[in-house]
Amino acid sequence: MIESSYVSAIVAMSVDGKISIASDKPARFSSKADLEHLETQISGYDAIVFGGNTLRAYGTSLVIKNPQLLKQRQENNQSLQPLNIVCSPSGNIQPILPFFSQFLPRGLLTTPEGLINWQKNINSFNTINNDSFFDKIFTFNTPFNWTDIFEQLYNLNYKKIGILGGSQLISSLLKENLINDLWLTICPLIIGTKTATNLLDNRLFNSSIELKLIEVKQIDQEIFLHYLVNGELRIEN
Repeated sequence: MIESSYVSAIVAMSVDGKISIASDKPARFSSKADLEHLETQISGYDAIVFGGNTLRAYGTSLVIKNPQLLKQRQENNQSLQPLNIVCSPSGNIQPILPFFSQFLPRGLLTTPEGLINWQKNINSFNTINNDSFFDKIFTFNTPFNWTDIFEQLYNLNYKKIGILGGSQLISSLLKENLINDLWLTICPLIIGTKTATNLLDNRLFNSSIELKLIEVKQIDQEIFLHYLVNGELRIEN
């Protein structure tokens, strides 16, 4: 029996299903309550995964700072911060990003060609200690076989994985029925612009999946939804 990680996706979006105003722009429309919600969710994972576009847009990752959450991770024999895995097949990541100065473990998921590109970037950065950028590097050929990726992560004791975006990453995983549950924050605005990024990339995902609502909560003007993903019902559009 192949064992694989339990995978959750955590997303904040507008009422019209947009997760940012553009692929290269960070989403700044969620509230302090949503950031606290995100920190709480992240604190339960062994690793989090986000796309290269997401990293380039924000420049940083969310560091767990809540003392109670840090204490819980210690009690669960987890590292203080989950492994932050950047998914970038191209390896086109700039070493000057503030992400590389944050106190957290970092991983890179890329291709053999992407690894060469990344090594060129850090060589041009003229640093002595190249190991200070990523603690772990995973290389796979494209298209990524996510079942194999999550199996490898599970074998390395990364058994609970959080997916933080972006659209292409979430779409690819939903298409392969590899997301177990979905945490959605509905923010009180309509973006509506043509450059805004949809929750799902229709070039990668064009079918329907049944969700089961297991929790709903309102804090001020935001709605927090928790769904189980049932991949059995699939209707091609």
